[in-house]
Amino acid sequence: MANITLGGTPVKTSGELPEIGSQLQDFELVAIDLSTKTLADFKGSKLVLNIFPSVNTGVCAASVRQFNTEANELENTKVLCISRDIPFAQDQFCAAEGLENVVMLSDFKTGTFGKTNGLLMASGAFEGLLSRSVIVVDADGKILYTEQVPETGEEPNYKAALEALLVE
Repeated sequence: MANITLGGTPVKTSGELPEIGSQLQDFELVAIDLSTKTLADFKGSKLVLNIFPSVNTGVCAASVRQFNTEANELENTKVLCISRDIPFAQDQFCAAEGLENVVMLSDFKTGTFGKTNGLLMASGAFEGLLSRSVIVVDADGKILYTEQVPETGEEPNYKAALEALLVE
């Protein structure tokens, strides 16, 4: 279990982030059109997985906006924004913000994505939601970079995540 904080209060997660160099596990997440998306749907693209508790919080919304801006500059890369929000809320947020460069996905049905990747908050006020994290994978699904943001109320290190895409 990773130890993070939420407003300075200790929170445990369901496990540890996957190891750099390992393969990202397949997933089933729900898109805003209610279709099911798996890792195979993004085959051949590099991926930045921007994972967060809820798009309806300031820091989570800021991370989606920032990655949406950065996604314009990324070659052969898709930014997947993943939370346990229902797809309707994700869609409304993107429509209101005019965000078109990110793919919103939800783990609301089963939480399996969060459990498999050690991201589910297992205690604290946000128990059951995903912890703020970033996972970057190459076009073959190999994990190049991970970040478990230590304080949930802080933004991820965008620069380090994006630089990981240039290293391969």
